[in-house]
Amino acid sequence: MLDMLRTVLAFIVDIGVLIFVHELGHYLAARSQGVTVETFSIGFGPPLFKRKAKSGTVWQVSAIPLGGYVKMRGWGEERTARGFQPGSFGAAPLASKAAIVAAGPLANLLLAVAFYAGLFMTAGQLITQPVLSQIQPNSPAAQSHLLAGDRVVAIGGAPITNFSDLQQVVLTHPDSVLDFTIDRAGQQLTLPVTVGKATMDGTEIGRLGVIGTNSTLKRLLPGPAIAAALQVTGQQISTWLSGIATLIVHHQGLRNLAGPLGIAQISGQAAALGMVAVINLIAMLSINLGLVNLIPIPILDGGHLLFYAVEFLIRRPVPEQAREAGLRVGVAIILSLVMLVTFNDLTRLGALAWFAHLL
Repeated sequence: MLDMLRTVLAFIVDIGVLIFVHELGHYLAARSQGVTVETFSIGFGPPLFKRKAKSGTVWQVSAIPLGGYVKMRGWGEERTARGFQPGSFGAAPLASKAAIVAAGPLANLLLAVAFYAGLFMTAGQLITQPVLSQIQPNSPAAQSHLLAGDRVVAIGGAPITNFSDLQQVVLTHPDSVLDFTIDRAGQQLTLPVTVGKATMDGTEIGRLGVIGTNSTLKRLLPGPAIAAALQVTGQQISTWLSGIATLIVHHQGLRNLAGPLGIAQISGQAAALGMVAVINLIAMLSINLGLVNLIPIPILDGGHLLFYAVEFLIRRPVPEQAREAGLRVGVAIILSLVMLVTFNDLTRLGALAWFAHLL
């Protein structure tokens, strides 16, 4: 019972932070462009709590904590004979509309950078040393006479400072010979190492057959912490894009998609591990939320940006019929994804197997 309560609370907190920051991005951008925001809501459905600010915006928390929205004056309304209302979204220039819509996903990406930088300055950044902790039998590393405990100092004269540097060099040099400078029991020597090859998602990559487990936490100063946070965020964005490409081209990874139930389960597990794990999870989810919203599917922020791009090219608003058709397609795609991720979540939780056994 306590585990379930912790999972529910962790899920509400995680989703609440992500949605608040996302909608805050829209809100701040709208205010900066002179657009009046009528409602700022965390959650959908009937409001549980609301308060009207001096700016005229109603801030509220609603009953269903699975989303949120910022309602701007004139959003979705068509121009009347008298034009748009002052301060309405429709009266804003095209560039302002695009900036307002893009600000939500951008806020999520900035949140991830801020959280990672904060972690690196306080708890420290986890750095895996370029030490070969294990050598797999009959691997290219074993055949090249590398030994467990060897520390890789440089490859081809380029310094190696952590295990990720080693991985990057190996992955990008399949079926090749590289000069490894290693530190073995305090003595430096250079060995020619033959990198093997493997295929992953249809792409040929290098393979060495080593495992690195020698990790340390290193606290960073603000400048290096922000730089490291940007690097980690960039790596996660690159990984996400690669995953989407694999999903579209090779139709692989559908079973890995998670929905609210899966996120709730992971949130509970992170909460059990402590605050560092929770902050790491929120940062990762924030990146995913920002990128998902940029997918050019009508109904998402990326879909609106797509319409604005078309409007910019054709020099006139996209016809209302085309917008409505696009929104129908977008809703169908989103509902299909919701059904898919819910099926995945129920499968991972064992609910489908339990129900089949019950039948």
